[in-house]
Amino acid sequence: MLSLASCGSGGDRGSGLNHMYDAALCGNPGSLDPQYASDESSANVIRNLYSGLLDRDSEGNIICRNAKDYTVSDDGTVYTFTLREDNYWFFDENDDDAISDEECFPVMADDYVFALKRVLDPRMQSPYAAEYSNIKGARDPETGQISDENAEIYATDMKTLVIVLEKPDAEFPARMAEPAAYPCNRQFFYGTKGRYGLDDRSVMSNGPFYVRQWFFDPYGVNNILYMKRNDKNDNEDFPVCPGYLSYSIEADEEGVKKRFHDKETEALTSLSMTAYNPRKYVISGESCMTLGLIFNQNDPVWSSESMRRAIASSIDRDELAGLIKGTELTAASGIIPPAVKLGGKSYRDIISDKQFFCYDRELAVNSFNEAKQAAGAESLDSVRIMVNVETADSSYLHTLSQKWQEMFGTYIGIEDVTPEEFNERIASGDYTMALYPLCSSSGIGETFIRRFETEPFLQTEEPMPELSRLLMTCADEETLADTYRASETVILDRMGFIPLFYKTRWLICDSDNEDIYSDPFSGATDYRRALNFS
Repeated sequence: MLSLASCGSGGDRGSGLNHMYDAALCGNPGSLDPQYASDESSANVIRNLYSGLLDRDSEGNIICRNAKDYTVSDDGTVYTFTLREDNYWFFDENDDDAISDEECFPVMADDYVFALKRVLDPRMQSPYAAEYSNIKGARDPETGQISDENAEIYATDMKTLVIVLEKPDAEFPARMAEPAAYPCNRQFFYGTKGRYGLDDRSVMSNGPFYVRQWFFDPYGVNNILYMKRNDKNDNEDFPVCPGYLSYSIEADEEGVKKRFHDKETEALTSLSMTAYNPRKYVISGESCMTLGLIFNQNDPVWSSESMRRAIASSIDRDELAGLIKGTELTAASGIIPPAVKLGGKSYRDIISDKQFFCYDRELAVNSFNEAKQAAGAESLDSVRIMVNVETADSSYLHTLSQKWQEMFGTYIGIEDVTPEEFNERIASGDYTMALYPLCSSSGIGETFIRRFETEPFLQTEEPMPELSRLLMTCADEETLADTYRASETVILDRMGFIPLFYKTRWLICDSDNEDIYSDPFSGATDYRRALNFS
């Protein structure tokens, strides 16, 4: 979802319109296919290239974008969307850098049918297929396999889309606001001959900007992705304020930060804001990630149930909250971070995480001794917690380390590693414990829960029930909130993931700008309404 992250101090300084925005991408976009792309660079461009039937406003509420309106059947299973008449595809066929009526045509209901069926098509291997598997006919009841073949998604006429669900899903409108539900034109897709989304001649726009040039040489410099305003989709309800959007493609995060520091870009998103003076920049953020301890299941001592219980019971989160007060972290006891919204409210305001873990020193010590006894050892060798330096400041763990040594008589140290090494060692199992950043590219809480069903390193010896399916079949928000609470309880009771911190993603803007918005989950920055008064 889009976080409320508006920049600038206002005032009568002109219209702020038609600015050429400069931005930076960390790495070349892997694909501009919204049904397939999952990297942050792609998400940034896709957000400004396309638009969908529904969207989120700055408060996180679902609104109509390219849908004129929609209705839901009394039983909550049939969604009928009526498309607006003023949303157009544009492809610069003659490559003259000008929008002509001959190069524009209306977005039709079949474009959404084709897009959603592509998500469900097993040949696509879309990372978003499970999110739409509650569409009737999409999931084989015997095998659980997802397919588009029998999915009940229909265009009843050129401007009417009907989607039938297996069961009511209170979060289905939120799913339809996700980029995976953006339209895809069937004729254009097949015309790209397998290159859809891979170069500037294999994408077309139904959103605020279109791709004018995309140049990337992995061995060169001056790599760019240049976009211009799609005037055909600039309308009174959803104006497109900038005239241009020019991305430089940087090799790494340091390159992105340098361009912002050198005033070559107006905004950036970051997991840390300590290097940015709030008197100089406008800074806002939302806690969109949960950092928690995980255990290598191949280590019989440190992944044992007794050991996990010892660690879980040893953490005094009230004390931890005092330690990190005023920092970029907040103490966590739950799985789902506060940026996830239900009904426009933070999920954590609806379901408090205080209920999940209690500090119990006696239980911690007894459980640790049980783990030692089961291992047949009077003492245990020291171990280290692996930490990704880009997602957490490990200094806050040292206090816990000291407490564990005093409590257990065993040293649990900290090992800082690069993001690349962290990911490689998680995949290969080369760790004993790690501080894992649980995140999702979507603001739907069910996508966080599903990771415990699909990621082996987040699982324990007990089989994990299919909690995500339960969450996708809640008819109303009250039932949904209760099911989220129950799902978190099931996972946390297994103690394979012990939450410690909620982590914030920040949007940092130069003060001459207003109405730049960012999605804290995907990291995509939306420039549609951005105004510049420099």
